[in-house]
Amino acid sequence: MSTASADGGDAGDGASSAGAAPAGRRIPPASSMPWVRNLRRFVGTGAGLGSEALMELETKRILLEIFKERQRKSAEAGSIPSFYKKKPEDGSISNRVQRLAKYRFLKKQSELLLNADDLDAMWVCLRENCVIDDVTGSEKMNYEDFCHIATVCTEQIGQKCKRFFSPSNFMKFEKDDSGRIAILPFYLYVMRTVSLTQARIDMSELDEDSDGFLQPHEMEAYIRGLIPNLAQLRDMPSAFVQMYCRIAARKFFFFCDPHRRGKACIKKVLLSNCLQELMELHQESEEEVTDTEQAENWFSLTSAQRICDMFLALDKDTNGTLSKQELKEYADGTLTEIFIERVFDEHVRRSKVGGGNSREMDFESFLDFVLALENKDTPEGLTYLFRCLDLNGRGFLTTADIHTLFRDVHQKWIEGGNYELCIEDVRDEIWDMVKPADPLRIALTDLLSCKQGGTIASMLIDVRGFWAHDNRENLLQEEEEQVEEA
Repeated sequence: MSTASADGGDAGDGASSAGAAPAGRRIPPASSMPWVRNLRRFVGTGAGLGSEALMELETKRILLEIFKERQRKSAEAGSIPSFYKKKPEDGSISNRVQRLAKYRFLKKQSELLLNADDLDAMWVCLRENCVIDDVTGSEKMNYEDFCHIATVCTEQIGQKCKRFFSPSNFMKFEKDDSGRIAILPFYLYVMRTVSLTQARIDMSELDEDSDGFLQPHEMEAYIRGLIPNLAQLRDMPSAFVQMYCRIAARKFFFFCDPHRRGKACIKKVLLSNCLQELMELHQESEEEVTDTEQAENWFSLTSAQRICDMFLALDKDTNGTLSKQELKEYADGTLTEIFIERVFDEHVRRSKVGGGNSREMDFESFLDFVLALENKDTPEGLTYLFRCLDLNGRGFLTTADIHTLFRDVHQKWIEGGNYELCIEDVRDEIWDMVKPADPLRIALTDLLSCKQGGTIASMLIDVRGFWAHDNRENLLQEEEEQVEEA
């Protein structure tokens, strides 16, 4: 019994010690485990991909091979420049960053411009430090005066005027025998530079996608912002502002968007005569501008109202567009029918409303039509008209085309009670006026180079234009007599 008890006690002690062993057993260190030692030894040698350094080198090698393969394929295919870059979506982070960067940049550029007070101070400084020419009485300055004025202006105005007083700017102006330049042309140069820079900043602010181009609604917004600052437009009725902006913006697109892409390059707009013509409306006194000048300036209120009245008078059915029959009444019906047909063929889009063949001229197309007829001597106006004269779309005119075009003019000429004329003689006269490079055809380049393209176009589309050419000597004499009387 005692032995069994002892054995049982020993067994009980063994069981209790076996149950306590897992709780008290210590895990041996990793360095004592053979498989860990072997793995570390394997990684340390760098023999396999287990090495981090080797994995990085392998990754670089693979990427370099991919890059070289793409370069090789690109070289074989030829270098194709990147012409499209996806614009950031509205509301995205990149779009917001772009807008913020653009705003800060334009604000910084605006702060570097001379304001009205700075320009007045510069003018005073120029007049106080110049010399009077004994012969002409004009105010002039030599280069030493120029440098002295630059120092004085920098002290009074700041560093932002310093860029105008560079040696290269001094050399731009005409100098007299003493090497002096007049201060007035220099000051006008400064004012024009400031004005154009401010205009570019204003246009860039309206350029929503920052691509350097203005869309029609952006150009209209720019013109709308100018109206309060233009003396001759301040009294414009508020109800007419939107229509005026459409009329004014259309001229910019007619001359600065020749391919009709629906956007005008800001640089072209700044360098065009259109902006200069618009800025002429700054003149304060109405006496400084005659009625004739107001009518000739497309951007004047008188001209804009004339265009609207003309369109409304032609639109007999008041549907907001012009049919061929309605457009024939333009200019008292002196335009030929074949020309009206060609205008609709080349420059009027098919209407989405009504039948598939219905074509009506909307207001924008009418503005282009008027601009082309009133600017026949410009490359843009002549290009518009040449597309109408090119009856077969071949890019040139033949004697048969001239004969066909002038036949309608001849008919209206006879109906007006004028003398009989020979179409072949007129055709030969046109050929002598153009002197085309190819004696059998007249190209657009020939009309542009002969400097009489506008006159020739008028002779072929308008009986009144042919009458003016036929009576050019009498008209010139009348103009000279009017000038002498004035």
